[in-house]
Amino acid sequence: MRVLDQQVLQVLGPQGGSDAERTAEFNRIVDAFDLDYFMAQFVRSRADWLLFTIGQNTGYYCSPNGFLDAALPGRTSRRDLILDLANRLKALGKRFIVYLPAEVAGQEQAVRTAFAWNPYDQSAFVERNLSFVRDYSLKLGKLHDGWWFDGCYDTVVRNKWWDWKAWLAAAKAGNPDAIVAFNDGAFCVGRYHPVTPLQDYHAGEVHLLEDGKIRVDFIHEGTRVLPDGRLRFPGQTQAALYMPESRFIDGVQWHALLPVDSTFHPLIPAQSYSDDVLFRWVLDCKAVGGAVTLNVPIDLANGHIPEKPAQQLQRLGDYLFAGA
Repeated sequence: MRVLDQQVLQVLGPQGGSDAERTAEFNRIVDAFDLDYFMAQFVRSRADWLLFTIGQNTGYYCSPNGFLDAALPGRTSRRDLILDLANRLKALGKRFIVYLPAEVAGQEQAVRTAFAWNPYDQSAFVERNLSFVRDYSLKLGKLHDGWWFDGCYDTVVRNKWWDWKAWLAAAKAGNPDAIVAFNDGAFCVGRYHPVTPLQDYHAGEVHLLEDGKIRVDFIHEGTRVLPDGRLRFPGQTQAALYMPESRFIDGVQWHALLPVDSTFHPLIPAQSYSDDVLFRWVLDCKAVGGAVTLNVPIDLANGHIPEKPAQQLQRLGDYLFAGA
């Protein structure tokens, strides 16, 4: 039996001793992204959509942005990887969903200053952050089909400055038909309902599956890995498991985001599933009209999906297509 110790997840930002060095390293990483190879992997998966990260709490974003480039130069890439992806996906008739955190509270001071982050008065922050989102939406226009906003936790959004209608207006500025999902931890913390009934899709964040179902109890410090691979905290005998019963929750499309060969939690090892388990789970979700997104790692050296998850995605796509 192994005990999982609390660790801090490393945020993979560009390295360097100065802002100029970190910007140069970031541009090197984005320039090295092998779009042709990545798109070939995506096509082989037969996926209907791609959910891709613009930036996640590193202070760097792989697409130029009018607001941020003026407020804090050097934090966006010279190559517009997001626009490149959007164009390639549109040419294939596939949908493109973009990811951004909804706040910058955990980022470095320079970023918080640029966004006017103030926990006691978020009026200026919300205005600037929505300008940031709106700039991306207007640039992408009909090339993007939706947004997945992370970090919509109670401590951030349950205040008088947060206006969901304003968020939706900013996100849909370039494409009124774009879908929006707001994430508050969702199934990872036992929350089955969407953050707001105004959103289009449930964010559906999942930590792991157990017995072919979504585990919805929070993973605590001191959690142990049992010999059979299951995770239990001291005194726990059973985990709380869940599966959808219908397509909608509060009128919002049911959706789940599951990490495969990756993890969203410092206490949870990267989870791998057999084809039998993963394929059955996807079918069970689809059987009630649910939507599923699988989160797989990307090699920062070249933008490739590692072969193991890439091949499983291909097998899943072939399996679903054969049964269509």
